[in-house]
Parts: sequence; C-alpha cells; structure tokens
Amino acid sequence: MDKVVATALETVADVPEGASLAVGGFGLSGVPNVLIQALFERGVSGLSVVSNNCGAMDSGLAVLLAAGRIGRVTGSYIGANKEFARQYLAGELEVELIPQGTLAERLRAGGAGIPAFYTPAGVGTQVADGGLPWRYDGSGGVALASPPKEVRDFDGTEYVLERGIRTDFALVRAAKGDRHGNLVFNKSTRNFNPLAAMAGRVTIAEVEELVEPGAIDPDAVHLPGIFVQRVVALTPEQAAGKKIEQRTVSVPAARGSVNG
Repeated sequence: MDKVVATALETVADVPEGASLAVGGFGLSGVPNVLIQALFERGVSGLSVVSNNCGAMDSGLAVLLAAGRIGRVTGSYIGANKEFARQYLAGELEVELIPQGTLAERLRAGGAGIPAFYTPAGVGTQVADGGLPWRYDGSGGVALASPPKEVRDFDGTEYVLERGIRTDFALVRAAKGDRHGNLVFNKSTRNFNPLAAMAGRVTIAEVEELVEPGAIDPDAVHLPGIFVQRVVALTPEQAAGKKIEQRTVSVPAARGSVNG
C-alpha cells in the first residue's frame, strides 16, 4: 500500500478540534516541524498533546503553544520554554508531568495494546499519591490536582500502576522512510519518535528521504510500516531545516599558556 500523501496540509486535513496528539522529538531533535506548521496553518485548537517536551524557542510545538492552540500537555520536561511555564502557572494550560521513562513506556504500552503496567518510578511521591498540580487557578492556587494511583506490593517492593497512552493522531519525523511507511530514525531522534508513532491511531510521518519499498534493509527498520498510515516527503530545504537548542563553544587557550 502506497501511503505517501502529496502535502503536509493534506495529511493533517482531518485532524479535528480537540484532538489528542502524540508528537515525537527530543529537544529540537527529530521534531515534525513541517506537520506542526501545517496544523498551525489549519487553525486547529484545543489540542491535547503528549510529547517529551512542548517545543523550545520558536520551534516545534512552541508554535502551537504560543498561538493558544494547546489545551493540555502530557510530558516530562518543561525546560527553558518560558511561554509553557507562563501558561501553566497562569492557569491557561493543563499539564500532566510524569517521569520520562514512564512516559516512554506509557506510549509504548499503548501502541502494543497493553492497557496498564506497574513501575517503581514515582512510588512515595505525588506521582503515586496524587496532588500534583495539573492546572493552576491563576492566583497561585491549584484548580485541578492529579488523583492518587493504585500501588501494589510485588515481592516486597511497591509499584505504581500507570496506564498506557493512545492518541487520535501521532506526528513523527524520520530520516528515511519508504512508501509502505517503514521508518529509520537518526541517533537521538529515535528516542521518542517510534514510541509516539506506536501510540497514535492514525500516525503521520514526515521523512527527510523517501525511498522505494525494498530499499531499506528489513534489519535496519526502526519502526515497521504497520504503525504508520500516512507519509509525506520533505523538500531538501525542509529536511535541512534543523535548529540547535544550545550552542556551546570553548574558548581557545592563549598562546604560551600552561595548557596551550
């Protein structure tokens, strides 16, 4: 089955108001910026987003966040996104913060058809006991707090029950993909993209390089096409449009110095 769609706008044409989205990316690495921009151009709002983070600077999900299109975020990292923090503390945004490993496994479990699982991460904290602020009232008070979760003892160790995540759609970015939806990710872009793709009922992938079926060695496939419903090929300019979140350079040692 050829899953290639001509344009990014066409791939997201049926994403409705209030849809839930699993979005890949790790920092600014592997973020489906073209698909996110297409959603922005469509004007879809009230979105519930599941992602490791919610964009940074003016990139990724920060585009939708700054426009007020996101109503709820499930993630594990706010980072340096000042607008994210502002909306959260002002009561404009509902946020469920969970441990990063738990987020990864909740996405994977949802995609694998596992409704829930037990993990020791979060036992003895508000993650398990409840009380984490999901939404503030804008005056410093908590308008909505997380509920307590089931905790059970297995062989003398306590574990908290976490539910798998399924979303209406998933948006991911791959380094390479074929017309059947088989995907290959590059380095750290593989951290959350495959998991987000598994969690979506309809998964849309933007690929930097589109190849014909059979061009990818089956042993090299990171995500099988069964998890992907739509593929859009990026232009060379779009594929090259990658940003650096923090650039760090060292100061050269002065000539004649001890370490020079």
